[in-house]
Amino acid sequence: MSDWSSFLANEQDRFLSELMEFVKIPSVSASSEFASDVVDAANWVAQRITQAGGENVEVMQTGGHPCVYADWMHAGDNKPTILIYGHFDVQPAEPYELWDTPPFDPNVRDDKIFGRGASDDKGGMLIPIISFEAFKKTSGKLPINIKFLFEGQEEIGSPQLPEFVAAHRNKLSCDMIFSSDGLQWTADEPNLVTGLKGLVGAEIKVVGPITDQHSGLHGGAIANPLMALSQLVSSMKDRNGKITINGFYDDVEDLTEEDRNDIARVPYDEEAYKEELKVDKLHGEEGYSTRERLWARPTLDVNGIFGGYQGMGSKTVHPSEASVKITCRLVSDQNPEIIYDLICKHVEENLPVGVKSEVKRLAGSADPFVMPRSHNANQVAREVLQEVYEMDPYVTRLGGSIPIMTIFLKELGVYGTMFGFSVGDENLHAPNEFFRLKNFRRGQEAYCKLFERLSEKSFN
Repeated sequence: MSDWSSFLANEQDRFLSELMEFVKIPSVSASSEFASDVVDAANWVAQRITQAGGENVEVMQTGGHPCVYADWMHAGDNKPTILIYGHFDVQPAEPYELWDTPPFDPNVRDDKIFGRGASDDKGGMLIPIISFEAFKKTSGKLPINIKFLFEGQEEIGSPQLPEFVAAHRNKLSCDMIFSSDGLQWTADEPNLVTGLKGLVGAEIKVVGPITDQHSGLHGGAIANPLMALSQLVSSMKDRNGKITINGFYDDVEDLTEEDRNDIARVPYDEEAYKEELKVDKLHGEEGYSTRERLWARPTLDVNGIFGGYQGMGSKTVHPSEASVKITCRLVSDQNPEIIYDLICKHVEENLPVGVKSEVKRLAGSADPFVMPRSHNANQVAREVLQEVYEMDPYVTRLGGSIPIMTIFLKELGVYGTMFGFSVGDENLHAPNEFFRLKNFRRGQEAYCKLFERLSEKSFN
């Protein structure tokens, strides 16, 4: 047994106690009510990294919620420098009444820790700090150079991070990035996430008469904004699931045969999926499997539509305006700016007569992200996961967006590898969130093996 392995085995009670202390901090970034708690969490992280042996530890201001930076840069110029990323902010815990135990009073049951942020991402981001400490406390050094960046605003889309990362390029420069905010496939099956969808959203308002009108007096004489909006939205996608906005697919990178084989290898039960969602049939773009559509094809969705009378009973009103919120999940090499412009152009060219339109871009856009299959960091992560789980990891993509991955690529020129140990069934963002302690322990081993494996490789 290695020195670091013995250290980890002997200190698990302390690590669990620390995780419970960490989860108790209600660092909800979405609400100003908890702003000071996010700062408290940042200070907790800074203190914990200092305790582990980190250097140049700093709580850094961003113009919003803070970040924590630390490093240890003594392995030598011939060794790689890795940046480890994670986040210490959490989702709101409401509705509280659906929690079996209070969300910020962590509870351990069945070798799981329950509490808001236990899985996303406090358990995850504590893992590499512990692994770092295991090397520092047993050998006094690490086999690689290391930097840490933990943020307090990931759950609200990292709004200040583009400017923050750009302003600190030199401080954050590195050879590889590993994100502790990531997922394995199941509790005992590994996973390499190699792609994320981008995001862009718009609110479209259609305006008609100056106020709501009596439908008996004016119906048939003037355009109805709610009907016009419905026709406009319908014109954006055909009945077979294909988006009909001119130019929408121009920059979409087609799936290779290898990509499709990777997706097909991942276990999938379509009947179970339909049963889970309580739907009779699945629907989407023709020519692609369900998983291909979920992970690697762009989408356009209506998130909300508003207008007219929505109270009880009937009110024969001709609404003066109506609006819709739509979002598009994007894939490589689509650009959110271009897609937004195409949406605006489509509205202008397809707006029914008799109404006017206003289009407003929604906050929270992100570029799509795809990790090159042969990337050296990706290959090392795959080797480590294979050793730890004793099986080859599945290669998957996510339909969601993680803005920091594209921020790092744009500002630092480095791809990030997701190396986290949460599982999708752990109620992330939901009541009764939990983190499996066996994967808390397994992740510590994996990061230690990652450090060792990286030191053995040549990265040019």
